[in-house]
Amino acid sequence: MFKDIFKKTKYVTIQPAPAQRRSPSDVSPQLLNKKELPDSLWAKCPKCGEVLFNKDLDENARVCTKCEYHFRISARGRLAILADENSFEEWDSEVLTLDPLKFPGYEGKLREAFEKSGTPEGVLTGLAKIEGIPVVLAFNEANFMMGSMGSVVGEKIVRAIERAIDLSLPVVIFSTSGGARMQEGILSLYQMAKTSAALGKLAEKHLLFISVLTDPTFGGVTASYASLGDILIAEPNALIGFTGPRVIMQTMRQELPKDAQTAEFNQEHGLIDLIVQRAQMRSVLARLLRYHQEGAQYAATV
Repeated sequence: MFKDIFKKTKYVTIQPAPAQRRSPSDVSPQLLNKKELPDSLWAKCPKCGEVLFNKDLDENARVCTKCEYHFRISARGRLAILADENSFEEWDSEVLTLDPLKFPGYEGKLREAFEKSGTPEGVLTGLAKIEGIPVVLAFNEANFMMGSMGSVVGEKIVRAIERAIDLSLPVVIFSTSGGARMQEGILSLYQMAKTSAALGKLAEKHLLFISVLTDPTFGGVTASYASLGDILIAEPNALIGFTGPRVIMQTMRQELPKDAQTAEFNQEHGLIDLIVQRAQMRSVLARLLRYHQEGAQYAATV
């Protein structure tokens, strides 16, 4: 029924120009005091206000060296710090979004998102190894329309899950999303049921699904695959919920408790199993995957 939504074509990945690096001593104090800082050189921590040299921030996995605030990171940035070197095999990069509803301005937004992110869609999927353990991975791309879930995002995630079933491999999905993509209407909302059904088939095969929630994870993504993990992990202070506090106030006339949508609040109230620092994520995932692998091997011998 939805066959015509997907289009296979070639694309050229846009690589950003390499940034010119300078040391802190090369920059005047007047520049450091300005609110607007050159993106290529400096970043200002939104939590503590510290001005950080981007090179140092990159070396620390985009985590503030003063307060440990976790900056948002691209899908390929996560891949680089998580998977074994040269182990990643990307899947379905040729599947691109059309404009099924002819939504005004949508094609232009898709082009802008491509130019901003250097990726053709809001999710990256493929096969990789973490400390030698094969695993199917999916990463939402925050720089592509805030990782919003359209028909292609749902399709790529479902295809990755189906291949994991064929290969008898675990699945790890890193969610970063503002929710369903309004420009695709019901076709976007349909992905909630579609991805959930695919994960149901994964569970029937007793294959592990680890869901990692990062900042932000909202809307239809929270209400579907992001909350269905056998193990749910979050990064520190990640905002997680269905809708924002302003919408809740407008619709329900209720004010949320302080920090109600943080990872820490969600863990305290039972939604999150673990909160893991970005620098520790690789080792924690490898340990969980290894436990499950050894358990499956033992069960097969009993």
